[in-house]
Amino acid sequence: MNEKRWNERLKQVMPWGSSTCSKAPVYLPEEPEIIVRGDGCRIWDANGKEYIDYRNGLGPVSLGYRYPAVDEAIRAQLDRGIIFGHPSDLECEVAEQLCDLIPCAEQTRFLKTGGEALAACIRIARSYTERDHIIQIGYNGWLNSLASGANLLPAMKAEAAPSGVPQDLSSLHHVCAWNDTDGLEQLFARFDGQIAAVLVAADYLNMDQGKTFYPALKKICRKNNSLLIFDEVVTGFRLAVGGAQEYFGVVPDLAVFGKAMANGMPLAAYVGRRDIMESGQRGAIISSTFGGETLSLAAAKAVMGEYTNKDVIAHLWHQGEKLWSAVDMLFQAEDLPLRIRGCAPCPIIVEQKPGSSALSDFVRKAYANGGSLYRVPYITFSHTDEAVEETLKRLEAACQEVERTWS
Repeated sequence: MNEKRWNERLKQVMPWGSSTCSKAPVYLPEEPEIIVRGDGCRIWDANGKEYIDYRNGLGPVSLGYRYPAVDEAIRAQLDRGIIFGHPSDLECEVAEQLCDLIPCAEQTRFLKTGGEALAACIRIARSYTERDHIIQIGYNGWLNSLASGANLLPAMKAEAAPSGVPQDLSSLHHVCAWNDTDGLEQLFARFDGQIAAVLVAADYLNMDQGKTFYPALKKICRKNNSLLIFDEVVTGFRLAVGGAQEYFGVVPDLAVFGKAMANGMPLAAYVGRRDIMESGQRGAIISSTFGGETLSLAAAKAVMGEYTNKDVIAHLWHQGEKLWSAVDMLFQAEDLPLRIRGCAPCPIIVEQKPGSSALSDFVRKAYANGGSLYRVPYITFSHTDEAVEETLKRLEAACQEVERTWS
């Protein structure tokens, strides 16, 4: 079937043409309309074209596609059963592993998506503190994009209360910018004694500011008897196994992990202090039929085994630094107003001349040359030295083609 039909068919039966907004293709015809398979660090579209992939499901694929240890664990569990009417042995074992690996984790529970788990933390925080207001820093998933000016998507902000959110609910959520301690203090003063928690997702571009911002954030929360919640959906199992809290040495009260934790299987965990987590048994009830689904738990157990035994984090940092520093040099060599900034496992491509077509032109040409990119490009454990070298050749060709069209 002609590949061009896929986008048309999807849009006929699905808003956006995808169940995930950020997965809908925007650089057609160079960008693939659908992906039919993946292997290691490579993917193939419906026409059989191969790409070296740095989108990786928008982050969940941390080890690589069809990673043997993970797939074998899933197949073995499939023979035992997918879900039961009682907890499984895996639910206990994976929770124990997370409590061993994550600094703030004294107890753990499972859900299926990061946004859902963050919503659970918000409810628990309100119940525990008996306060209603929430301060949010960064994008915390569509479910929690409630404040006026909130991130509706990572790169899309609401101008007022988001559409579909009642004003009374929106008024309980407040946006604060990353590393803005003055703004944070002002919100605490304005809603004195009413802030249940601060929920923070790290800023890709200015990640290093976490060295001073996270300690300041914790100090402010402690001073005001408010909870500190880390959104580790991206940073967990990337900056460090234990995420930003391990990397920066600042332990929050609650945290949420997802994406890379199960190498693509749908799983999220909310973790934290025992007294706060157990308060859910007395107050805010969080319960979901599929929270303990075993195939995802089997994948997570295998992922944690690989991270522990093979130092996956060191690989993500090393390969990321090697690749993205070289790409940044390509941008400079071809005089393109683009730069790579942030931390190597999850950097961001920055356009230095806002409003220009540099970024879209580059991403389009990258697809044409077999490189699949995202605004936050992710390295996996399957990106070998050979794959990195091949990527650089493909992206060099993309940069040269952009430069030629501009000259």
